[in-house]
Amino acid sequence: MALNVLITGGARGIGEGIVKQLTAAGHNVAFCGRKDAPEFHEQAAKIAAAATVQCRYYQCDVSKPEDRSNLIASFVRDFGSLDVLVNNAGVAPEVRADLLDMGPESFDRVMGINLRGPFFLTQLAAKEMMKAPKEKFRCIVNIGSVSADYASINRGEYCLSKAAIAMSTKLFAVRLADEGICVYEIRPGVIKTDMTGTVSAKYDKMIAEGLTLQRRWGYPEDIGKAVAALVSGAFGYSTGQVVNVDGGLSILRF
Repeated sequence: MALNVLITGGARGIGEGIVKQLTAAGHNVAFCGRKDAPEFHEQAAKIAAAATVQCRYYQCDVSKPEDRSNLIASFVRDFGSLDVLVNNAGVAPEVRADLLDMGPESFDRVMGINLRGPFFLTQLAAKEMMKAPKEKFRCIVNIGSVSADYASINRGEYCLSKAAIAMSTKLFAVRLADEGICVYEIRPGVIKTDMTGTVSAKYDKMIAEGLTLQRRWGYPEDIGKAVAALVSGAFGYSTGQVVNVDGGLSILRF
């Protein structure tokens, strides 16, 4: 059954991979980004035409309360109902600074987009989803990171934001269980995107030396396939769970 899905930060990288997989599965999708750029609206139109589904782009800075409210209102106006929210929008620090040198501006920027945005957007989305019958499948998927567990002292604000998303997933899973709304977290490992572009040589070497059990980079479509599986309802009795998509990186071994 086609669902109406809202994906934050879906114009490129992991978000784009999620958009492609969900539209290919026949779902109606909207994605958003901070820029109101014509090319993103064109991108949505091309996806809609190719997959014969609805696809729209909205401008939204998830760190801003008014943008979050406008996003949900616009989505419901255009699609009729909200069935799935994928909290994917996220940023890395603009400067990878030592933990002792991290500034409050960088901390606030990362937390605003990576934590405050998805937390309060989930509040709005959940209240909208609760208008549907409990029998209808609805879910929220948070895109976290292995950085919730792996400490990187030159991007501590990012690690903190993803650790907090892990707890946010649990909190909303508990709160929304009686409403029939599932909440999941997907934790990507080392994924080939713009965010990892500046350290690609470092990770090429580490992967070749066995950082991951599967000796390759992860790709946005790997995350998109995992989201599609959750959205399908196949894991309807697994709310609050974490799905690692990391090539075996998180397995402890000697």
